Amino acid sequence: MHILQPKHTKLKEKEIQEVLEKYNISKAQLPKILSDDPAIPEGCVVGDILKIERKEKDKINIYYRVVV
Repeated sequence: MHILQPKHTKLKEKEIQEVLEKYNISKAQLPKILSDDPAIPEGCVVGDILKIERKEKDKINIYYRVVV
């Protein structure tokens, strides 16, 4: 991982359910990220959900992506 690259974390099943319920969406409605993207942590497979933490000045923005 590069110092400028945002932190990518694979979510566990319980965390996935919490995110989907919080936003009232399905996995299919999440933005996509390709499985061959260099930023994806090792061990991720199609269907996994990633939490991306991007630091901007004094706050952290969180994004979610599903691996396709």
